[in-house]
Amino acid sequence: MRSSDQWSVASKPDRSQDMKRREQWRPVLDAEVKRWSAKSCAELVAELRDVEAYQIDFEGKRYTVEVQLLENTDKYVHVGVDVDDGSIPASFRPLSSSFIREK
Repeated sequence: MRSSDQWSVASKPDRSQDMKRREQWRPVLDAEVKRWSAKSCAELVAELRDVEAYQIDFEGKRYTVEVQLLENTDKYVHVGVDVDDGSIPASFRPLSSSFIREK
């Protein structure tokens, strides 16, 4: 059998490209964490009864942001922020951060 007769095997996705793409999301994540962490505990609890999901434009590109209340204890609230650009498969694992706001 000649090598040209064999089935070609699809190559794996280039992980370095996914990492580069994810690092492009960093300024968006940093800006959203800064915006949400400036709110009071009361504002965070009121605004995050459900997951907040929205799209924003940043430097000419569209991004999806998800913000959710991870914990609401007597002493603090813990908030998670995720960002992606909707590209597949990179967006299956958004860039994430979280912060804690003391009560």
